[in-house]
Amino acid sequence: MSGAFAIVHVSAAIGARFTQYSVEFEPGGSLGPTEWQRFVYVLEGELEVKVCGQTHRLSKDGFAFLPQGSPHEVSAVTASRAAVIEKPYQPVAGFEPPKPFVGEETSIQSTALMGDEALQVRALIPASESYDFAVNTMTYLPGAALSMVEVHIMEHGLLMLEGGGIYRLGDSWYPVTVGDFIWMAAYCPQWFGALGKTPAKYLIYKDWNRGPFS
Repeated sequence: MSGAFAIVHVSAAIGARFTQYSVEFEPGGSLGPTEWQRFVYVLEGELEVKVCGQTHRLSKDGFAFLPQGSPHEVSAVTASRAAVIEKPYQPVAGFEPPKPFVGEETSIQSTALMGDEALQVRALIPASESYDFAVNTMTYLPGAALSMVEVHIMEHGLLMLEGGGIYRLGDSWYPVTVGDFIWMAAYCPQWFGALGKTPAKYLIYKDWNRGPFS
């Protein structure tokens, strides 16, 4: 990196199969290359992303997916903050490698989780099996909660974007608020409920479309 510094939230050193960190950029700061695939989500400020001969400006809640091996540049137009997720790509026979793309979180149609209108999900990465991980935002109205305690093979990286609430991990309960990060390993029992007078929202990663026998 140049003109920027990273706050590493989780990496292989703790047992994760991906790396997630936050970057704080000075104006003109830049993010160096990676051999892995990369997902960038703007938390504050404005970034410029160059990939495949095109230049994109991303402001708050904008994002970019940059496939493994794709030459690209990420630089800050103004003082900025971004969440970055990196993961080695797992190809699967019969599917083309994923393509780079950019988007805006607020322009994506949300869906109610299991029919609960108080809990809205926006999928930021296409469901195609070309992609081996998912990144979503989940927004809870005050008092909304997951309908069950989940246990599954996927791991998660979760960054609180707005509001707060209570997260259950295993048999422990944790208050969480804006800026907090949670890593959930595979098979970790998990549940969330929103507290307060404003909605709670988080950005959540999970490995996807690749089973234990891939």
